[in-house]
Order: sequence, then C-alpha cells, then structure tokens
Amino acid sequence: MKSNSIKPFIPKCFFFSLLFTIPLLLLLSRNNSVTLIAVPVNKTTPPLSSSRGEKIDDLKIRPGYNTYESYIQKQLNKTLNPELRKLWKTRDWDRKIKVFTKFFNDLKQRNLLFNASKALSIGARMGQEVEAMKRIGVSDSIGMDLVPSPPLVVAGDFHKQPFMNETFDFEFSNVFDHALYPQKFVGEIERTLKPGGVCVLHVTVSRKTDKYSANDLYSIEPLKKLFKQSELVHVRTIDGFGLDTEVVFRKKQ
Repeated sequence: MKSNSIKPFIPKCFFFSLLFTIPLLLLLSRNNSVTLIAVPVNKTTPPLSSSRGEKIDDLKIRPGYNTYESYIQKQLNKTLNPELRKLWKTRDWDRKIKVFTKFFNDLKQRNLLFNASKALSIGARMGQEVEAMKRIGVSDSIGMDLVPSPPLVVAGDFHKQPFMNETFDFEFSNVFDHALYPQKFVGEIERTLKPGGVCVLHVTVSRKTDKYSANDLYSIEPLKKLFKQSELVHVRTIDGFGLDTEVVFRKKQ
C-alpha cells in the first residue's frame, strides 16, 4: 500500500514542475531576444544637418560612410599604402619640397608667415611641407597626420587636434577635401590658432578630387561661412598637386 501511494505522486511533481518551468523558459527566451534586437549591428552616421553641422550650399558630403571607423579606415588605406609611402619618400620628396618652399616663401613676403611663427601642417603625411618651412627658416613647425612620421609629423585627427587652444601662429592644409565633418575641421583650426594667426588652405573648386575625398567644394563661399572667427585675407589660383585655389584666413583679434 505504501509503495502504491507514492507512484502517482512522482508524475504529479513532474507535471507541476513542468508547468512552472515552461513559462520561465519562455520569459527568459523573450528577454534575450529583445536584448539582441536592441543592439545595433551597424551604427550609421547622422545626416549633415545634425552632427556634421549646418547644410551649406556648394559643399557636398560624399555618401557611403556607415561609421566614423569606416571613414578612418579608408583614409588609412591611402596613408599606409606601401607603394604610395615609398613614392612620397623618394620621387615626390624633393619635388614637393621645392613647390612648398615657393608657396611658403610667397607667404613670408606678404607677412603672413614669419621665421618666428609656430606652424602646423595638417595632413602632412611624410612631412614635406614641414621640411619646406624649416628650410626657409620657420624652425618651430610640425606636421600632423593619422599616421605619424617622426620627427616631422605627429599622430592626430584633424577633426580633433591634439593641441591646446591658441597654440599656433600659422596653420596650413591641403586636405580639406578629406574632412568628413568640415565644420569640425575648421573649428579645430580656429580653436588652435592664436588671435591674429593665419590659416592657409589649398583646395579644389568646381571639380571632384580623388576617391579618398569625403567632400566636394564648388566655390569658396562655404569656407567663408565655416570660418566664423576669421576674416578672409585673399584668394588666388594656384597649381598645387591637383589643387587649384589658395584661400587665406586670419583669426580675428
């Protein structure tokens, strides 16, 4: 009798245990599925009208960058290309220094660059611009690029320069077209320039540049809008390694 009374009790325990377990498993499964869905697989970049700044006519941001990391990786694909780096160190080295020396000497003659200037070259790669400035007497000069090239170039992102406010008297760049966030690019220049400091940009107007560019510029009007703390000094036509326009700004005192 005792053994017979125990037998039906086991299935009942199993049955009630199953009733309790199944809803719990369903609840856990539901929670896990919600958590997985909530995690974005690919974070897309915001539109130009928000984090990339106000939308400006004659300045178009190129599509195709799903994340900032993908943008940086594309820039690194060019900067770290072994064939290009070899070219920049050899055949292009003296040729670029010769051209930049002419550009910077002209700026010195117009009292926009001085031997005593603390100067920065933005997007300097191997540092030809820096070497050119040093050769004409601007000894306190340095370059900045995603990939450092000691001793002429330090590592840095031009969307967030690794320098203190009001560090430089002079800043030069020929990579404005590579800026995914032009407003941040210009904002960092104005932040790190001293009052009265000069910024020189070499840009291409009205035609597309290479495949690594992140924006296209169709007039200088967008630059005049972006440089909110500076005055336009001059604009002239140049022939600078595929770039056709020199634009100079001076930060207001």
